Amino acid sequence: MNYKRVLIFLLPLLMASCVTSKRVNLMQAPGKNKIPAYADTVSYEDYELRIGDRMYIYVYSLDENITKMYNAGGSGSMIRQQMTQGNMSGSYDLYTYLVDEQGNIEFPTIGKIAVRGLTTREVKCRLEEELSKLLQEIPGYATVSVEVNIVNRTFSIIGAQSGRYVINKEKMTIFEALAMAGDLGEFNSRQEIKLVREKEGKTTIKTFDVRSKDIVNSEYYYIEPNDVIYIPFDSAKHWGANHFTSVLSMTFATVSFGLFVYS
Repeated sequence: MNYKRVLIFLLPLLMASCVTSKRVNLMQAPGKNKIPAYADTVSYEDYELRIGDRMYIYVYSLDENITKMYNAGGSGSMIRQQMTQGNMSGSYDLYTYLVDEQGNIEFPTIGKIAVRGLTTREVKCRLEEELSKLLQEIPGYATVSVEVNIVNRTFSIIGAQSGRYVINKEKMTIFEALAMAGDLGEFNSRQEIKLVREKEGKTTIKTFDVRSKDIVNSEYYYIEPNDVIYIPFDSAKHWGANHFTSVLSMTFATVSFGLFVYS
């Protein structure tokens, strides 16, 4: 048996299983190593309310009676902290307003207000306008200010660290989302990440390569509430560098056993 030929045959197979930094590193220049380029279409649009969204609305006034009437006795700072931490599960009904199937919310003393398709800023302005009309009839009228936030802003990840995560800031990027989920798994693909997004009753699926530096200027950079990020399994990495030692050990163990039998 020509053992040198056996080793020469096995060496390329072992080296082919190695995963290089080009396959996993982020922020790579497009054009090289099959890294795609993306059009400069980055833009952040304020989120428009949808059916099923819940809003936290707090009315500020120098009149304590007005404050108590509209805020159910809750502390604005306390609720805001719970909201950003995503732990309001037991307080949603008490402190929040649900956008119903008709796209409305029911607000005290005002009644139904159509909010579907509006931004939180637009809802704030509308509520302040409606409340000002009502409160002007009260002797000693005190002006009011309204704070509006969405409380169920979450995104989901399938693959890597699967789960649902809270969007705890106004703008969240794809890199921040992946970091919250513990980064990409060692056996997950960077080249074929899928973004599932529902908007205006339509679901779209977009595939992108997160290794490209162009991501920061593309439509994939910012995520939206209810987005689902799917990170598929990469079989090439499964048999890559992390398994090189085990493959090498198994190969030489097999060769050694063969030599023993042969001798």
